[in-house]
Amino acid sequence: MRLTPIVLSLFPVVAFADTFPLESDVTAATLYPGGATIVREVPFSIPAGKHELVLTDLPSSTPLDLVRVELTGAKLGAVTGRSDFVPPRDAAKSGAIEAAEAEVERLETALRVAQKDVLLIRVEIDGANARVEFLKQLGQGETTAEKDAGELRALAAMVGEETLTARKAAHEAHFRAGEADRALADLREELEKARQALAALQTGKTDYAMLSVTASADKPTEGVMRISYLVNGAGWAPVYDMRLDKEAGRLAVERGAFIGQYTGEDWTDVKLTLSTVRPSEQIEPREVFAWQRIVTDPPVARPRAAKQVELESLSRLEADVAEMAVPVVEEAAPSVSYDGLAVTYDYPELVSIANRADELRITLGTVETDADVLAFASPLYDETGFMMASITNDMSELILPSSQVSLYVDGRFVGHTALDEVIPVGAEADIPFGAIDGLRLKRTVKSRNEGDRGMISRSTELSEEVTIDVENLTGETWPVRVFDRVPYSEQEELAISWSASPRPSEEDTDGKRGVLMWKFDMKPGGKQAITLKHELEWPEGKVLR
Repeated sequence: MRLTPIVLSLFPVVAFADTFPLESDVTAATLYPGGATIVREVPFSIPAGKHELVLTDLPSSTPLDLVRVELTGAKLGAVTGRSDFVPPRDAAKSGAIEAAEAEVERLETALRVAQKDVLLIRVEIDGANARVEFLKQLGQGETTAEKDAGELRALAAMVGEETLTARKAAHEAHFRAGEADRALADLREELEKARQALAALQTGKTDYAMLSVTASADKPTEGVMRISYLVNGAGWAPVYDMRLDKEAGRLAVERGAFIGQYTGEDWTDVKLTLSTVRPSEQIEPREVFAWQRIVTDPPVARPRAAKQVELESLSRLEADVAEMAVPVVEEAAPSVSYDGLAVTYDYPELVSIANRADELRITLGTVETDADVLAFASPLYDETGFMMASITNDMSELILPSSQVSLYVDGRFVGHTALDEVIPVGAEADIPFGAIDGLRLKRTVKSRNEGDRGMISRSTELSEEVTIDVENLTGETWPVRVFDRVPYSEQEELAISWSASPRPSEEDTDGKRGVLMWKFDMKPGGKQAITLKHELEWPEGKVLR
């Protein structure tokens, strides 16, 4: 595209400087989980002196305040951005778009002609009906009273023939109108498809921003202008296919990524880099402020005559504290970050992504690690055990949170899951791989001295005994991990004791108070029983919750 001299004269330029209009496309993009850094590399050629390099094909959503410009082959001067009052431009159209536009125009013209033909046919129907009405009136008029029998027979014959001719014309016109209406429906459907085909090619927006860059050189030179900026309308999300080989004890993680962009322009043959960096999120630690605590005399208890008395008492107390208070800064809830664990993926092939339309999936290769295949059982909630792959991430890169994780066992698809947290290098994780229907669980409350589960007890003690039965009806041996719990207390007034047979292998599992775990291997047909008891005691007058 070339800008006319009149249009170019609208730009603020340095005196005696030539203006060189340039066209640009996205050449590279680094995508983050939220946002992307866009790079445009534009070659130029200028004579000696100071000149203006002008781009008017940046999307209107380009954050001009975040644009960074680098020049090779010339000295960089001032950079001017403009999102409003941008001179008009005639963007080049591809052959496919021109053909699609021509097809839409052809069908629109054909539809207008067909609609005109239908209208003319309906005019014919109206004319034929008018003739019929006229003939009716002619046969019933006063002039017939003066005619003899012969004249009346001739008049009747003429009226009959003309009426028949008019009705035939009306019926024929009705038939042709129906056929024309059906043709119109087909034409409208064809036109709608043509418009959809054109829209599929016109995914980019038509509003643009302008960038003017001052470049100077001591002699004629060729160089490259590199423009980079951060946008929010793009990003990527990890997707994983996890394949467990039970016999080999290996877990293969096939990595992939979903990519989309809403930057206002199509990307064609772009060099793609994926990064786990999150530039739009927290990048520095929150400040810890001083924490001053004060004590005051408690309010004097007195009978409350009404709710208003209570509110007035609270208001006076708040006023007393306010006179002594030091400014307090409320701290926001902490957020999780994974500083120092960033990973970058350089995709080896150029990619094309249409604005607003495409959701591209690419593969990032496969990594593997050893996996211990276990059976996890939670009889408190479940009636079967579940297969788990216990791994230590020694794959030299982190596994990112993902809502798209497909699971396979020995080549067989078993379901979907989600990873809610990152798995750093060196961290342990348990990946689920579906139910083990033959590993049956049963949890029975054998005795409870008071109340039902979920009820509030008002006695001073409570005891409960449960039995857990695990039975292996599969044809293979399973390393089993059974999880259950006992209550815990942080009050001296509430005493809790418990016992289990056999004793659990771990207590306070994964740092969760009162959660117990038993470890044992179960051969085919094997059974395991666990007895779990607990007792609670508290002072008279207290309520257990």
